[in-house]
Amino acid sequence: MFLMFVFLFFCFTSLVGVFGDEVKSVMEGDSVTLHTNITEIKRDDVMEWRFGRQTSTIAKIINGINQVSVYADVLDGRFRDRLQLNDQTGDLTITNITTQHNGDYNVTITSATETSYRFNVIVYAHLPVPVITRDFSQCSSCVLFCLVLNMRDVSLSWYKGNSLLSSISVSDLNIRLSLPLEVEYQDNNTYSCVLNNPITNQTQHLNITQLCQMCSDTTGLTLILICSGFGFLMIVASVLIFWIYRKHKNTEQVHTNGEEITYADPTFCKRAAHKPRSAVEDDVVYAGVMRR
Repeated sequence: MFLMFVFLFFCFTSLVGVFGDEVKSVMEGDSVTLHTNITEIKRDDVMEWRFGRQTSTIAKIINGINQVSVYADVLDGRFRDRLQLNDQTGDLTITNITTQHNGDYNVTITSATETSYRFNVIVYAHLPVPVITRDFSQCSSCVLFCLVLNMRDVSLSWYKGNSLLSSISVSDLNIRLSLPLEVEYQDNNTYSCVLNNPITNQTQHLNITQLCQMCSDTTGLTLILICSGFGFLMIVASVLIFWIYRKHKNTEQVHTNGEEITYADPTFCKRAAHKPRSAVEDDVVYAGVMRR
């Protein structure tokens, strides 16, 4: 039984040749060519290119009837105006490639036997220049961060001159990638932050003079500002209280709408000398009452 299995396996592999994955790395916007490693398609050969896990057919050559077809509308048209098929060798070129074209490609060449080639295409997005910022909550030393956003399959590293200090890598899409670095004030060394993928890199050099200035002592200034603000508030409050007091006092004054009566002081006069002495009472004269 075992010998029969081995015999069938060798028969199958002699009829169908399967070659391992060839990795192709390319930058977004560039072109990549997948080679079949044959110089000329034979007369009765049939060649078919497929893409992705669902193995959607994207190109086909039937040499016996001189048919060369490119299926640009498959997979929502992601390959439209991007595929070039060499009708002599069967090589497939993808132009102006994007990250949507990441994935597995395979080509099957059928004649007397069947041969397959597999390719793994990795498309890298263009790298931004990393950003260096400082943590101003730390004053005893200069704490810096190198930052990038939304990058996949990259490494972020700090270098001191040409020496690697620290590094961090991410394979999946990351919202925020951050790498800290602490340096002393007045450090004369050269530092740089490098973002790289397997194809290219971007570097941001650290300007210590600009970012690593010593924190100023603002305690006295803060105290002055607090006292000044408190004094201003006290003045405003005093003016407001005085205004409220005056307004309240004016509303309590009594206004009399009727007539005001004024009484005159009474005066006393003695009787004339020719009158009898028996009339000892003095005449009382009342002043008239004035009204207004």
